[in-house]
Amino acid sequence: MSNDILTNRHDIVLLFEVTNGNPNGDPDAGNMPRIEPNSNRGLVSDVCLKRKVRNYILDFEKDRLRDASGNGYNLLVQQGAVLNTEIGRGVEAAKADPANTTREKKQEAAMRWLCREFYDVRTFGGVLSTGDELMKGSAWGQVRGPVQFTFGQSFHPITPIEITVTRCAVTKEEDAASERTMGHKHIVPYGLYAAKCYVSPAFAEKTGFTDADLDLLFAAMDNLFTHDHSAARGDMIVRGIYDFKHVGTQPESNKDQNPREARLGCAHAHVLFEGIEVRLKKNTDGSDKEAPQSFADYEIINRWDSNDPGNKEKDKEEKEQNKSRPLPKGVKLHVRHEAPVRIIEGN
Repeated sequence: MSNDILTNRHDIVLLFEVTNGNPNGDPDAGNMPRIEPNSNRGLVSDVCLKRKVRNYILDFEKDRLRDASGNGYNLLVQQGAVLNTEIGRGVEAAKADPANTTREKKQEAAMRWLCREFYDVRTFGGVLSTGDELMKGSAWGQVRGPVQFTFGQSFHPITPIEITVTRCAVTKEEDAASERTMGHKHIVPYGLYAAKCYVSPAFAEKTGFTDADLDLLFAAMDNLFTHDHSAARGDMIVRGIYDFKHVGTQPESNKDQNPREARLGCAHAHVLFEGIEVRLKKNTDGSDKEAPQSFADYEIINRWDSNDPGNKEKDKEEKEQNKSRPLPKGVKLHVRHEAPVRIIEGN
């Protein structure tokens, strides 16, 4: 685990599923599962996914000692926190330092203090201009973090179900004569979702995001729902983490160019993502499945893996259908949530 500032671009695919639960309720729709109206495919917001990362840090890593770079692991955005109070601590620290002789130096120092102190600011960024006048209108008050999630979206349409539940206890004295009260909850019987995550070394330099911070992010993603079970969310499981790391294409004789390529990237993210194909299996009679009922109904095909021993047992037609392709030069694929964990290198 390195405390060096992150220097390599990462493009990540995250696969996760829900069974008989509500992965992300929509408060504008009575807390029904979020849905894309044109296709009826389920949605999970980027804010929801970042909340799960924060929860993992809060539950398991908040008391971690500062690393050699001075980075701390507190969280700015958490339940009960008053944002302006926390931001004010950074502003006061900047004002107290006599080296900060100008307004802009104080603004920059406050931003850097907050990035060092709070893992989520250093990772996801944040708006720091909501409190003290020093930060209002300042370019240092808007921090773009190096880690950005997209919305998660299900591969197939989902069918949200509203379920009526009863309880034998009541909340108010006037309802004591009632035998029971009624309530409602929403579930998705089954859905497999994919979200993408982009990690930018250019923004890592600005916030102080390190290789150690990235390792912590992967640990959080691997345990995204492990410690987040509830009656509302049902059974949620991470099914795959595919991390495309850009390392550079140059040979040893020209290796000085590799850091620039690793920072910029050696292939377009969408090209890399297209190599991870998710599709429904066929029914035993050869017909197409109408709707997935479980993860067993899906087939995950990593087209970048040319050494999958499972392919040897498939017939010739299926081998041709699942034909792999060479990973673009200068890219390594770390399959971080699959047994066994594997690393695939570009040519």
